Amino acid sequence: MAAVERWRAGMALLALLALGFGRVRAEQTEEHLKREHSLSKPYQGVGSASSGLWDLLGNAMVMTQFIRLTPDVQSKQGAVWNRVPCYLRDWEMQVHFKIHGQGKKNLNGDGFAIWYTKDRMQPGPVFGSKDNFLGLGVFVDTYPNEEKQQEAQKRRYSPGNQRVFPYISAMVNNGSLTYDHDRDGRPTELGGCTAMVRNLPHDTFLVIRYVKRRLTVLIDIDGKHEWRDCIDVPGVHLPRGYYFGTSSVTGDLSDNHDIISLKLYQLTVERTPEEEKRDREVFLPVVDNLKLPGMEAPLEPMSGLALFLIVFFSLVALVFAIVIGIIVYNKWQEQSRKHFY
Repeated sequence: MAAVERWRAGMALLALLALGFGRVRAEQTEEHLKREHSLSKPYQGVGSASSGLWDLLGNAMVMTQFIRLTPDVQSKQGAVWNRVPCYLRDWEMQVHFKIHGQGKKNLNGDGFAIWYTKDRMQPGPVFGSKDNFLGLGVFVDTYPNEEKQQEAQKRRYSPGNQRVFPYISAMVNNGSLTYDHDRDGRPTELGGCTAMVRNLPHDTFLVIRYVKRRLTVLIDIDGKHEWRDCIDVPGVHLPRGYYFGTSSVTGDLSDNHDIISLKLYQLTVERTPEEEKRDREVFLPVVDNLKLPGMEAPLEPMSGLALFLIVFFSLVALVFAIVIGIIVYNKWQEQSRKHFY
């Protein structure tokens, strides 16, 4: 009997372990590479009018080992855009890039951006792409415009406000916001981190992850094959059906901005009924509980009843004030006559 009891106990323990293992596996995120949204060597069909999944714009060039968005030459801009809109709910974009050039520290520029936006192939002033965009932009900014302007005006930052460049930041735009180039996007920044990514002898990577309305950006730039946190913002609502792309620009200063690969993974995650309700489809990009210029919630118009009550009580107060005024005036006149006699 004791042996039977031990056998039953052992089977029960194995069953519990199997159940727990199954739950762990169920909670894990599954990844699937989406080739229609990915870009890697040998870059077949890139820029081809008749075939391929990616378009080139401006000075972007396909090389053997990378796609060069801009060369180390002044006043250049280039981009590469996916032709296929992305309808994934949860995804992760892995970016393998390299920034290098002959310029010394803070004598190089300007950086590049990774985009998930409604519009594509539209050049503009924001790292080579249009301003007032709809969607998400992640910026790898290599030149401190605001700091240089402060130095020119002989002003200094307080220690808590200064950012060290190169600097990675993120911005979500509903089309009403303008990227402040002179301030390096500070007024509309969701978050950011310093990232020394220029002229490194090893590979540099950046990951943008969008899962359950949470936006995170991680970097691997130290050659240790370890991810480091950079940005983490909950409550980010991005519509589906937007396009991925990357763009770059140089001005008076320049750098080589090279994209080695863009790999998009579909992430499969489980949701509770509450999360399903919370993560319903949206049609404009928005970030919960975030107050940015141009993104304040509009004031609700007054109802007819509220307007009537305001007007009614205003008139009552006015009549009451007039009556009090008349009474006071009559009392004053009466006192004046008594003094006269």
